[in-house]
Amino acid sequence: MNRTTGKGIETSYTSIIENLKKSGVNMTEPKTKKLEQTLSGKTFVFTGELKNYSRDEAENKIRELGGNATSSVSKKTDYVVVGENPGSKYKKAQNLNIKILTEKEFEKIITGT
Repeated sequence: MNRTTGKGIETSYTSIIENLKKSGVNMTEPKTKKLEQTLSGKTFVFTGELKNYSRDEAENKIRELGGNATSSVSKKTDYVVVGENPGSKYKKAQNLNIKILTEKEFEKIITGT
């Protein structure tokens, strides 16, 4: 291979890839199941301690389904999910007439049951 021009690099990579394939390396990318964006445009806030999810897990699930998870309650909030010992977000949601969900209700929404 000529170091100045880089000729031969493509051939070298091709042979490496062919050797990996011959050795049994799976060269295809696994298909990922795209989740239906059932929560598109919806904003969720969590308050209190959830029993079955960490805060990050719950927020990631919302995002996977197309929703948005924020840390503060506003008029733009669609749902407040209330766990054990909720804080001031719960009272603020009540004052703004925002839909309040228990953890069980939240699970029904994210699992579609």
